Amino acid sequence: MSKSKDSGAIGIILKYLNGQNRPHSTQDVFSNLQREHGLGKTAVVKAMEQLAQQDKIKEKVYGKQKIYFADQEQFPSVSDSELRNLDAQISKLSTTLQGTQQSCRQLESELKDLNKSMTNGEMLKEIKELKAECSRHQEKLQKIKSATNHVTPEQKEKEEVGVETDEDHNVTLPDI
Repeated sequence: MSKSKDSGAIGIILKYLNGQNRPHSTQDVFSNLQREHGLGKTAVVKAMEQLAQQDKIKEKVYGKQKIYFADQEQFPSVSDSELRNLDAQISKLSTTLQGTQQSCRQLESELKDLNKSMTNGEMLKEIKELKAECSRHQEKLQKIKSATNHVTPEQKEKEEVGVETDEDHNVTLPDI
């Protein structure tokens, strides 16, 4: 690898570790930076070891595993009162976040309900279709009521004379 690529990888990794400000293994850094910057595993290992030798980052060894993290001396120290203020601010922001998330869930639910309902145009079309169907049924009912060819119960009984049924002869069909 050329010197310019080495220095580029060193700069990228140093910026990443300082920005994250938490421990990482070489595999973590490789996985997180490989897609965006195209750094190879060997280049990451070499760059991190070089940064540790230059005391720009710190290295801890746990058995065979090496962990690298930003040098904490570069960050300003914070007093207890500043920490309490930051904790209070975090708590306030967390409460605001929860309220906003709840409001967002409520709005998403309302949107989902609205998307399921019909629009004014769809409702007007549906009303028109239902009125037309109702009108057709009323016409059919009128025709049936006004028909003169109704069969009276007496006429029905008279027409069924001579028709024999299974019940008349106590015949039962077998269960299948």
